[in-house]
Amino acid sequence: MSAPHILIVDDEPDIRNLLKEILEDENYDVATAENGEAARQALRGRRPDLIMLDIWMPDIDGITLLKEWNEAGGLPSPVIVMSGHGTVETAVEATRLGAYDFVEKPISLAKLLVMVQRALESGRLQRENVGLKKQAPADEPSGKSERMQQLRDQVVRIAQHDTRVLILGEPGTGKEVFARYLHASSARADAPFVEVGVGAIAGENSAVELFGSEEGDRVHYGLFEQANGGTLFLNEIADMDQQTQARLQSVLESKNFMRVGGSESVEVDVRVVAATHRDLEQLVREGAFREDLYYNLNVMPLQIPELHEHAEDVSDLLQYYVDYCVRNDNLPYRHFGMAAQNRLRNYGWPGNIRELKNLVQRLLILGGDEEIGLEEVETMLGSKAVPVAINGLSPTVFDLPLREARDQFERVYLEHQLEVSGGSVGKLAKLAGMERTNLYRKLKALGIDPKSVGR
Repeated sequence: MSAPHILIVDDEPDIRNLLKEILEDENYDVATAENGEAARQALRGRRPDLIMLDIWMPDIDGITLLKEWNEAGGLPSPVIVMSGHGTVETAVEATRLGAYDFVEKPISLAKLLVMVQRALESGRLQRENVGLKKQAPADEPSGKSERMQQLRDQVVRIAQHDTRVLILGEPGTGKEVFARYLHASSARADAPFVEVGVGAIAGENSAVELFGSEEGDRVHYGLFEQANGGTLFLNEIADMDQQTQARLQSVLESKNFMRVGGSESVEVDVRVVAATHRDLEQLVREGAFREDLYYNLNVMPLQIPELHEHAEDVSDLLQYYVDYCVRNDNLPYRHFGMAAQNRLRNYGWPGNIRELKNLVQRLLILGGDEEIGLEEVETMLGSKAVPVAINGLSPTVFDLPLREARDQFERVYLEHQLEVSGGSVGKLAKLAGMERTNLYRKLKALGIDPKSVGR
């Protein structure tokens, strides 16, 4: 795993070189820039994890650079502002523009190293959260069954080797949970874990999202650079278009790429973990997925079982999600009676763990006695006999004009198919037999946000 990359921007060579030497002794990777223009060029070459920025420079001062970066879409990383002639007004302005902290020269070595460590940690957490799903509920996949214990042990063994992993499993089985567990068990655990739902980014924008872009002096850092040093999780990789597949294959081979609109190569150190519920070998035979990319991703396959294959874990999972919903969603505590647990252990769980979590949430939201009994569970399962329709369509729909009734049905139908497809618009298009462009238009007209359906 690569060391954190720090960019020092200061026009005084003695200070620049002293800081570089101190930080390199602490095993940081350090680059320097003697003025504002050199800082611009450095940012085009590689995204830093931290910038140490002098305020007073002859060509372009630090405040101007902070404003410029904000106008270009936000600071590229945490910024520690330095000044030998600091004023309260300058510190306030730098903070208003997003600087992480302000330090006066001469700089205290002990204070500097603590500040650098905290700023890097702040940047890591920010990169994990921007535009991504919120943290998965479990650090370790739940379940005491022999099947799950073997799977956890396998993940820990795989994590010790910095190789690519392809996670296979039906929608709702917990592929992202295992990807996060793999990351947390690896040497990259302290670096970012960045997840992207491949089906949620349109084909023409996927290259920009993954690899970034350059336009004039503006640089947009893509997900590969955000994940530098850590793990990039490509969820539902089968939804990736052919052009982006070719770009990804090139990155896996060379470990570098060019941003869209850029002219210089960018190097990255990223572990790529991909996941899908589809048969990639079949897609390769059909010409829908690149064969070389498949073999590059499938270095170490990891098969996640469906919930009915380890039904002995249902009771533990029910308790886990009750605790999770009480803690995170502020829902009232309830517990499952033994008869209810037995019924749910024998249920087929076509939606796997995601369906179980949703069931727990509904039961806690609806409330009732503290103990959830068999009758309540049977009522909840019975309401699913016609998937979603009974829950989503009122009997009064038959009294509506045809157009309004059709809109209600289409909304319920598409929401159900989105759930089945794990939020993948690509798979939804196939299930619904619609062109993706028309499907996006229909989803927008009905007020359905595909990103609201968790993978």
